[in-house]
Amino acid sequence: MTAATWGLLIAVFVACFVEMVEATTIVMAMGFTRSWRSALAGTGAAIGALAVVTTIAGYALTTWLPESALQLAIGGLLLIFGLQWLRKAILRSSGRKAIHDEDQIYRDEVEAARLAGQPATGIDMFSFMVSFKGVFLEGMEVVFIVITFGLNADNIPAACVGAAAAIIIVLIIATLARRPLSMIPENLLKYGVGLLLASFGTYWAVEGTGIFRAGRESIEWPGKDAIILALIVIWYLLSRAFVAVLRVPASPTTAPTPARAAQEV
Repeated sequence: MTAATWGLLIAVFVACFVEMVEATTIVMAMGFTRSWRSALAGTGAAIGALAVVTTIAGYALTTWLPESALQLAIGGLLLIFGLQWLRKAILRSSGRKAIHDEDQIYRDEVEAARLAGQPATGIDMFSFMVSFKGVFLEGMEVVFIVITFGLNADNIPAACVGAAAAIIIVLIIATLARRPLSMIPENLLKYGVGLLLASFGTYWAVEGTGIFRAGRESIEWPGKDAIILALIVIWYLLSRAFVAVLRVPASPTTAPTPARAAQEV
């Protein structure tokens, strides 16, 4: 496989891995607290709905938009998503936003499930709807990542392989651990995903600006795909500069623990 294909696989895998960890936490909370049958039914319904959305969105994008317009639209959306992820990573690293905690999310979901009363016989609609909503919302980002990366790289199969591998590995880890996947450095992974989304988004959005010139052909970067590595470095340096500017001074009573410091990379 080429370097571009490996880059596509890694980018999709890491992005989808993070999203699936969050969805799995919600499903596990519903399953262990109320009803595994209902939680899995909600998960299956969400996956079915996502498959329909993927088919329709993929067909519409490839049919209605020329290549340069597709690059501009998807690149712009990726850049927006990437900057949102980077913003959260910068705020967490600088101490202005709480570190994402899967254990706390799990406890909150369990408490909500208990407050909902006793599970109903048959399909428990609370478990079903919470699982459906969690998987569908997190899955929509997975769908978006697969479609955007796959279409722009002209390699939908590789993007699907990366997403499928992420889903399978998360499910295996969750099955073996039987608890929230807090051992995964999710904050660090989100930082990396933000860098990837912002870099690929910048790359494709600039290429797509060719829609505004004669011939509507995409603009080629110097060095072609290799420039993505340079964009990742640029976005990383910019993000670290923002972290340095925004960092909250640590007081003796609020000094970060070694675990927290390791996540604030």
